[in-house]
Amino acid sequence: MDRHDVPGATAEDIAAAHSQDVGVQSGHGVRYLTYWFEPDSGSVFCLAEGPTIEAVEQVHREAHGLVAGNIIEVQPGPVQAFFGSLPEHPVGAPYTASAVRAVLFTDICGSTEMTERLGDDGAIALLHEHDGIVRDALAMHDGREVKHTGDGIMASFTSVSGAVEAAIAMQRRLAAREERLNGQLDVRIGISAGEPVSDHDDLFGAAVQLAARLCSCSEPRGITVSVAVRELCVGKRFRFNPRGPMTLKGFSEPTQVYEVHWQ
Repeated sequence: MDRHDVPGATAEDIAAAHSQDVGVQSGHGVRYLTYWFEPDSGSVFCLAEGPTIEAVEQVHREAHGLVAGNIIEVQPGPVQAFFGSLPEHPVGAPYTASAVRAVLFTDICGSTEMTERLGDDGAIALLHEHDGIVRDALAMHDGREVKHTGDGIMASFTSVSGAVEAAIAMQRRLAAREERLNGQLDVRIGISAGEPVSDHDDLFGAAVQLAARLCSCSEPRGITVSVAVRELCVGKRFRFNPRGPMTLKGFSEPTQVYEVHWQ
């Protein structure tokens, strides 16, 4: 997958460039599968299959000369988990599609202590309850499970507001469960949003790392989000409480974070 910055380009321009790629790709053993184009930011993300990164780049060079600013190797499984259905349009047909995804992490607080207190069977039973609650919320809000982390779940959303709605649904159901069963199952949640290709070498590398760090710094029963999530939810009926800039592991500068009021 690669990233191009093409400010001022139109959907017609990008469709024509993709058509040119398809016209020469067979000579390099490459197949350009689809692309995402965001006219507001002027960003294009191309997904291709090929024997090497160089072969994929050479198709662009020969077809139209629009060389990508960054390119990373991705695997089919993570691509499907993050994106869901890929854009499918006739070659040369103009369209736009956002590549931005929200990344959500859940984490069961005190899982080690929980295992010591309840034993393996009791801890596994609570983990299964967590998994069921989280997966129900993902299904209701068009989220996709990317992987199970052992003490939680990592998920992806096309809609940033959908990710926040899912997180609220998770915490409310967990709170209702505690009232009914008088049993504590505290979960923290972190959400970030970003594009698939950045300075990292992994798919959604920056967004994944930030969401994981936000989850780690969240309070039990909390939902902590990045400033990008808050900005992409402008106009939605959410309440965000600022927690101020925080120093997060792996980030060189303090990061502004917000807590979602869900009660």
